[in-house]
Amino acid sequence: MRVVPLERIADHIGEETGRSEWFTVDQDRISAFADATLDHQWIHIDEEAAARGPFGSTIAHGFLSLSLIPYLASGGVIVPEGVELAINYGLDKVRFLAPVAVGSRVRAVSTFTDFTERGEGKIPHRSNCCY
Repeated sequence: MRVVPLERIADHIGEETGRSEWFTVDQDRISAFADATLDHQWIHIDEEAAARGPFGSTIAHGFLSLSLIPYLASGGVIVPEGVELAINYGLDKVRFLAPVAVGSRVRAVSTFTDFTERGEGKIPHRSNCCY
């Protein structure tokens, strides 16, 4: 996380703010996510059936891939000076365009794309972050 003065935060719009290390999505993580969410669809946990399926192996749940973003993108976050708490504001237009097969390596590349003050103490901003 990088802290910048509020009056200078807009200077960073368009800037790539971080690239994470590569992260391997393994079967143990996929299976643990299935257990945590109670989503045990065969495409995620049955390695033999998934090998015969449309992707040739098990794949990560889309929401597992999405849940890795806070970890992967943590180094690419810009926050204004004096912020006491930064939380996830939400997501726009999330789509799962390609499967993440078991053994895939993913990383986040973050770009600071927008900043709008929304009143006293409310400063949402946007970053594009993708694998």
